[in-house]
Amino acid sequence: MKTVFTAILVLAFTSGFSQSHDDRLPYYEIPEAPESFTAGTVAARAVDGLGFRYYWATEGLRQADLDFKPNADARSSMETIEHIYRLSKMIVNSTLKKDNNIKEDKEELNFEEMRKATLINFKTAADILRTSDDISQFKIVFGDREIPFWNQINGPIEDAVWHCGQVVLLRRSSGNPFNSKASLFNGKLRD
Repeated sequence: MKTVFTAILVLAFTSGFSQSHDDRLPYYEIPEAPESFTAGTVAARAVDGLGFRYYWATEGLRQADLDFKPNADARSSMETIEHIYRLSKMIVNSTLKKDNNIKEDKEELNFEEMRKATLINFKTAADILRTSDDISQFKIVFGDREIPFWNQINGPIEDAVWHCGQVVLLRRSSGNPFNSKASLFNGKLRD
């Protein structure tokens, strides 16, 4: 009986601390490519690529990395990550057809919470785009002003990609380089 209890306790303990592939945050790997090319699948793939880059740009950041800034006039890594989070909200709001002017309660998220929320925002947006027959409906809305989806591509999506590169540069500068096994070309970790 004691052996059975010990075995159950060990299994419960190890399963609570292990992480299966399904428990990972989105974009540990990029999703499989769709079978067909549509405006929605191509736009979704762009967001998927952003999500993968963001996942690995922010994976394993230490407090020293988050605080790092190359000079007094530059953003710190954490300030850059906060900016990417705001961009992710604009991207997902577009696909959810939500107004960006609606003020939500000021969120006080720590780094891990913000990272998770950003990745979920990217995944939600990509999943909506992937199944859409008409992405022109996903405008960026600021009150009465509606901005076409075209601006989503060259605006928030590409801006977030740009800033992911900055996070990678900043983390290198603070002594914690990007995981060299993350293949941006294949969207997976190399063996």
